[in-house]
Amino acid sequence: MPPPLRARLAPTPSGYLHAGNALNFLLTAEMVQRAGGRLRLRIDDLDGARVRPPYLENIFQTLRWLSIDWHDGPRDVADFQANFSQHLPDRLTRYEALLQALTAVPGAVYACTCSRAALAMARPDGRYAGPCRARALPLDTPGAAWRLRVPAEAQVTWTDACLGPQTVAVADVVSDFVIRKKDGLPAYQVASVADDVADGTTLIVRGADLLPSTAAQLWLAQVAGGAYTAFGQTTFLHHPLVLDGAGQKISKSQQTTLDRGALHDPSLSPAALRRQALRWLPPIS
Repeated sequence: MPPPLRARLAPTPSGYLHAGNALNFLLTAEMVQRAGGRLRLRIDDLDGARVRPPYLENIFQTLRWLSIDWHDGPRDVADFQANFSQHLPDRLTRYEALLQALTAVPGAVYACTCSRAALAMARPDGRYAGPCRARALPLDTPGAAWRLRVPAEAQVTWTDACLGPQTVAVADVVSDFVIRKKDGLPAYQVASVADDVADGTTLIVRGADLLPSTAAQLWLAQVAGGAYTAFGQTTFLHHPLVLDGAGQKISKSQQTTLDRGALHDPSLSPAALRRQALRWLPPIS
């Protein structure tokens, strides 16, 4: 008998949540409920410079407004800060273990001292094409970030619950990416994989724009090996993006909450959002 489905909601408190977040939450919660699984709330707050108290509170406010409950994770802001923040020692130890697994692989990780300005000038798309790949700097070089090497032949495969079979040449969608920032903190890809493996996550629902991130994380887990290979057994669903009236992806740049927006736009009501989310449900096999 297969283990019960385990999924997570993983918002970042860097802005007010928008319709795309709500649809993702509703779809994930519906899939968990139909499978009799467990839902975890995980708030990704490693990027402390962008975290604001109103954005943290908005996460709980939005979930209550959408009538979504969860089995595991923080119940409110105080509980999150005391017991679930990614900056807590036990979480940082978890991420350090994954970093150590990666650095133990010969040639997989290298130090990079390139500045953001230099990177922006070299590659407008943000992908790394700098000189540090061949410099063999010591990992303890002051002010250096760590990058995970993505060889040209790197490839990951999975069967997406929405997009079907996927075979991705990782270097085509991401370059050598940062796994440890210059301030010594783990980067998002490391924290996300480490948390999903530790929490036993078996379903990850994401927008289609995060497919490159999925490819990067699958490659990271493959390189790390050991217990992290379990990440490769995760079921992924990459759903369509929610676009605004101009056909652009909705982002957190909006400065209003969903419940206020719904006062002026009936399509943003919880019932309307749920109807749209249900259209993305995969067929029952």
